[in-house]
Amino acid sequence: MEQYKLGEMEQQFADLIWANEPINSRALTELCAVAFSWKRTTTYTMLKRLCERNIFENQSGTVVALMSKNEFKAAQGEQFINETFDGSLPQFFAAFTRRNKLSDREINELQQLINEHKEE
Repeated sequence: MEQYKLGEMEQQFADLIWANEPINSRALTELCAVAFSWKRTTTYTMLKRLCERNIFENQSGTVVALMSKNEFKAAQGEQFINETFDGSLPQFFAAFTRRNKLSDREINELQQLINEHKEE
């Protein structure tokens, strides 16, 4: 499932849309010409790819996000944990903390998240 994996240019393009949406598709092609030196057809090809992944939608010439940047990043994280750690958040956390020490502030934030999401 590659839905939430983006190449470098796809990510830059998505960030451009999120920063400007809703945006007219013509205005988007003009932005991409300046930002990436793309031709109109390149912009539409890239947009079609991201629309097929249900990240954006072209509604009668206006490009809108179907998911916010934060929702997309969360989905990327979930996909990564599912693919790499068999969906186990504790396995991911153990791997992460083997190489990265947590500050007291980070520990407190994590503890607060755990407390908020505990099953009753």
